[in-house]
Amino acid sequence: MNFEGLDPGLAEYAPAMHSALDPVLDAHLNPSLLQNVELDPEGVALEALPVQESVHIMEGVYSELHSVVAEVGVPVSVSHFDLHEEMLWVGSHGGHATSFFGPALERYSSFQVNGSDDIRQIQSLENGILFLTKNNLKYMARGGLIIFDYLLDESEDMHSLLLTDSSTLLVGGLQNHILEIDLNTVQETQKYAVEIPGVTIMRQTNRFFFCGHTSGKVSLRDLRSFKVEHEFDAFSGSLSDFDVHGNLLAACGFSSRLTGLACDRFLKVYDLRMMRAITPLQVHVDPAFLRFIPTYTSRLAIISQSGQCQFCEPTGLANPADIFHVNPVGPLLMTFDVSASKQALAFGDSEGCVHLWTDSPEPSFNPYSRETEFALPCLVDSLPPLDWSQDLLPLSLIPVPLTTDTLLSDWPAANSAPAPRRAPPVDAEILRTMKKVGFIGYAPNPRTRLRNQIPYRLKELDSEFDSFSQVTESPIGREEEPHLHMVSKKYRKVTIKYSKLGLEDFDFKHYNKTLFAGLEPHIPNAYCNCMIQVLYFLEPVRCLIQNHLCQKEFCLACELGFLFHMLDLSRGDPCQGSNFLRAFRTIPEASALGLILADSDEASGKGNLARLIQRWNRFILTQLHQDMQELEVPQAYRGAGGSSFCSSGDSVIGQLFSCEMENCSLCRCGSETVRASSTLLFTLSYPEDKTGKNYDFAQVLKRSICLEQNTQAWCDNCEKYQPTIQTRNIRHLPDILVINCEVNSSKEADFWRMQAEVAFKMAVKKHGGEISKNKEFSLADRKELGSPEGVLLCPSIEELKNVWLPFSIRMKMTKNKGLDVCNWTEVQWGPARAEEEHGVYVYDLMATVVHILDSRTGGSLVAHIKVGETYHQRKEGVTHQQWYLFNDFLIEPIDKYEAVQFDMNWKVPAILYYIKRNLNSRYNLNIKNPIEASVLLAEASLARKQRKTHTTFIPLMLNEMPQVGDLVGLDAEFVTLNEEEAELRSDGTKSTIKPSQMSVARITCVRGQGPNEGIPFIDDYISTQEQVVDYLTQYSGIKPGDLDAKISSKHLTTLKSTYLKLRFLIDIGVKFVGHGLQKDFRVINLMVPKDQVLDTVYLFHMPRKRMISLRFLAWYFLDLKIQGETHDSIEDARTALQLYRKYLELSKNGTEPESFHKVLKGLYEKGRKMDWKVPEPESQTSPKSKAWDGTRETGLDAAVFSSVLAL
Repeated sequence: MNFEGLDPGLAEYAPAMHSALDPVLDAHLNPSLLQNVELDPEGVALEALPVQESVHIMEGVYSELHSVVAEVGVPVSVSHFDLHEEMLWVGSHGGHATSFFGPALERYSSFQVNGSDDIRQIQSLENGILFLTKNNLKYMARGGLIIFDYLLDESEDMHSLLLTDSSTLLVGGLQNHILEIDLNTVQETQKYAVEIPGVTIMRQTNRFFFCGHTSGKVSLRDLRSFKVEHEFDAFSGSLSDFDVHGNLLAACGFSSRLTGLACDRFLKVYDLRMMRAITPLQVHVDPAFLRFIPTYTSRLAIISQSGQCQFCEPTGLANPADIFHVNPVGPLLMTFDVSASKQALAFGDSEGCVHLWTDSPEPSFNPYSRETEFALPCLVDSLPPLDWSQDLLPLSLIPVPLTTDTLLSDWPAANSAPAPRRAPPVDAEILRTMKKVGFIGYAPNPRTRLRNQIPYRLKELDSEFDSFSQVTESPIGREEEPHLHMVSKKYRKVTIKYSKLGLEDFDFKHYNKTLFAGLEPHIPNAYCNCMIQVLYFLEPVRCLIQNHLCQKEFCLACELGFLFHMLDLSRGDPCQGSNFLRAFRTIPEASALGLILADSDEASGKGNLARLIQRWNRFILTQLHQDMQELEVPQAYRGAGGSSFCSSGDSVIGQLFSCEMENCSLCRCGSETVRASSTLLFTLSYPEDKTGKNYDFAQVLKRSICLEQNTQAWCDNCEKYQPTIQTRNIRHLPDILVINCEVNSSKEADFWRMQAEVAFKMAVKKHGGEISKNKEFSLADRKELGSPEGVLLCPSIEELKNVWLPFSIRMKMTKNKGLDVCNWTEVQWGPARAEEEHGVYVYDLMATVVHILDSRTGGSLVAHIKVGETYHQRKEGVTHQQWYLFNDFLIEPIDKYEAVQFDMNWKVPAILYYIKRNLNSRYNLNIKNPIEASVLLAEASLARKQRKTHTTFIPLMLNEMPQVGDLVGLDAEFVTLNEEEAELRSDGTKSTIKPSQMSVARITCVRGQGPNEGIPFIDDYISTQEQVVDYLTQYSGIKPGDLDAKISSKHLTTLKSTYLKLRFLIDIGVKFVGHGLQKDFRVINLMVPKDQVLDTVYLFHMPRKRMISLRFLAWYFLDLKIQGETHDSIEDARTALQLYRKYLELSKNGTEPESFHKVLKGLYEKGRKMDWKVPEPESQTSPKSKAWDGTRETGLDAAVFSSVLAL
């Protein structure tokens, strides 16, 4: 609706917009309209207006059915019939939205959309309502919760929106462009230039977009290109409203007169087939709104601001008899809308009232409306209050449902036993100072507790076997205790001892002598490190995950692929999963499942790690399965979805792990229900047997897979819940069999222990005299004797102890949908054959995850993993299989029997992974790097207030794409998420227990060669959702608000977006130049080959000497004074590039190390004299300024930078 040229009387209600603070009714308001309506202290009507019972509606003729007050005294700016539910939405000039349900107009919801601007258009979607104000687009649920809030440019003045499809929106206004917004990503995807500014009305047909302009013109635009195809010059003054139906376009507006704009009583009608005007239609009212109402014919409804409404045919003559009058409470009608069913009309007036006119007594707003969800009524208010101070008050005043079933609280005596609470011990200080008088003791209050309050510490009656007393201890100084400890040393929790140099002098090689990469444990929620290693050493999973790339900011599959890439590149150095765990913490399901541990719980070991890792195992498989099902790849990441694993419709995670099942439910009435389902893993179900009967692991596994249980379930035949027998049959077995052991109490632990003892006795009896007491042959000895790793000569007694788990199991699908499971050995069954066509599968144990019970450290999780031939071939150049222990960054080869030995006193099984034999041959194991050069091109900022004048970098052009060996200057700035944890030793020195947790906040890359050398092509500020405790502004230059998308003026991106840019640069083979890059790459969580890093902190360093700051090097060699008040990453990256050029100049490209050594000696002598501080007076120059004209070089770069930015 264009408000130009409207009645000047509209200005009278402007001061009354906020008159809602005054409860006195407006003089124009009909008092009978507000009968039985309560006004709150702010003067807003809270109840819908009732309709008198005498109202009679004649079928086929529109007449008023209801009138309600939306907001007293505040004009209605827009009305809209919901397209999905039986609701009418109303927006006011005060930015308030109200919805009414049904033809009775019962108030459904009411909430504030904007604090100052009026609501200009409303559009209903399936999941919520879109509200358009002057420069804001807000998507809210029908109850009032915000789904997204998109802030447009402050200079925008929007008036209209048009939903072109379910996820695309056009927004137009008084400016000379129309915005296209993607509702899925909530980002601007296109900006269409408009030759005639001022688009206030938009319509759409299957042929054109129609744009109505304030100049009085209507333009017809192409649906694809948005180019103008035709234009109608409808009115000389301004356009008021228009509508399109079939081949007709009708418009009303204002014409220019000598005295100003006047409402034109001729409607302009255009034939869209001939693209020309037909005979104008003269009407008898001043048209302000018009709509086609095509019930039987193409009727037009023409509405005036004074409330007159006339129906007529667009090609006929208007009849004065067809006029009816709407009685607005205020002087003017402000808005008009027609329902989708054409059975209802809605009018809003300038006093906040809404009038509903219908053509039937019980109209419906939509042909097929869905059911509206209402809030549940509160039953508490209807119950009588109880006075607890009255002892004789009967509790039966509160009704309870009458039932003949046994109440849950009525426990039988067999299941309950009295458990009196034991009195806590008396404080030792009270006993020491107590004086007895007879049998009564008196003692002063030691005031160690609150008065009259004694805390009770209840001991669990059915305590779990691992609920030992936790002994908190500092991780510093955990040396070997004098007495023997139950837990083997390599299984104990490993910790990093930090020095003042951080991790640089920590010897990781002492813990890992292999070329496989460990994972660091100090990151929050790093308890899952062992499971990450298990997934990595599954070759199909490793390749599949690295081929995956999607648009989601926090996608666990993407982050896991990045982490796997780091593990591939590492040559024994530990990696950290900080980015993966950061994304993991943002997943709502992870928090709901209790998988996010607090730092205090993780440090003290309060969480039950065995249960936790099993829940995590189920969660990660489900999450990866969901992530891999999203096959649509956005433009920015094209090429990522071309994995050869996937077929449309299912993810490869499903193909690898999913087991198809039939669940049968049999009621006692004989009714049977069968439904198909699938699962990604199985949970062991142990038999209820205390007789010590021998069970093979295969028997228990079959019982768990083909589960049979009695439970209450709904029976359609009986129409009630009945005891049913539920059974599970297997349709298809997975390629990878995942088993959660569920050893969570002493009952399950005793079962494992008992079965291991029985299996040990049977093995000793079976082998007889062939078995030795000790391990006769080491792992190397067996290889020398020619025994393959899978077939050992003869196990020793030590190797057979605590072993119940088989290395291989054999599964066979029977014809009657049954499943046969048995332990498999080559001695018993012979070599494995290709029998899969007969439904026979052999599964080999690939990994076991165990919970280590250690009272000193709170316990930990480790993994035994059988590393395959392909991994050894890539890392070590040999082809063999070997079992390894993975304990965070400790990696050690172990004997195969150690992987299945579980001493239930300290080593408890949690998760088992079995894989089909010859699994890798079934899948394409090629890895195609999904990251393409397009990630370096220009991208939109997340910051809503960023302006082009704030741009600090020039994105790379296509002809500037980096090549192998190109130089790139890099610098990064960080903020602190968690402070450092440290303790003071007895000698007064400080020892770091846990370092501060940093997060990257800004990354800058500058060109290292070419005409634009020194010009940044990446300068990204990284948005973070986690709480920042210290912005480190003095050292980082980051200020509060720079990382907030709502108020930041920087180029703000996601961490994933910038990470992809750096990954592409690493993969292409560029060389990074910077100062202290080792820490930068560590916090960014990148693994960069050493030959691609040129670090000036090491180039200008002498052995066994201190590291020199970039500030001092820049002053000494380049005569530059940098990092004055704060650090700037652009300045630091460009300075590092200049220092590298100076290094090449001084060392003659590395050919004269002796002469460069003399330069370094002079540098260190000058540094000691200056106490490594840069002098403050401007007059003092560096000792090398005359020999090396750094000022001239710097000035040249600055000039180039300024000129390019000006372009």
